[in-house]
Amino acid sequence: MLAKKTSKNQITLPKAIANAFPDTRYFDVSIQDNRIILLPVKIQPISATLEDVRGKMRRLGVNEADVGEAIRWARGKKR
Repeated sequence: MLAKKTSKNQITLPKAIANAFPDTRYFDVSIQDNRIILLPVKIQPISATLEDVRGKMRRLGVNEADVGEAIRWARGKKR
């Protein structure tokens, strides 16, 4: 399928692609190996509770050690 970038840097997704994501309004956009990657994003309301976040972490298999490692990485510290 072919898509054209407009003078305003907009790209319209082909209908077949858009139809594959009927309830998606937002996509995370990145570049990998000279390719544009679009990942569907679900926007959570700001009213999401801490328990909702913890539940999602459990479903994803994220544990306390993972969080600690992510914090160390973000702060640029070694173990």
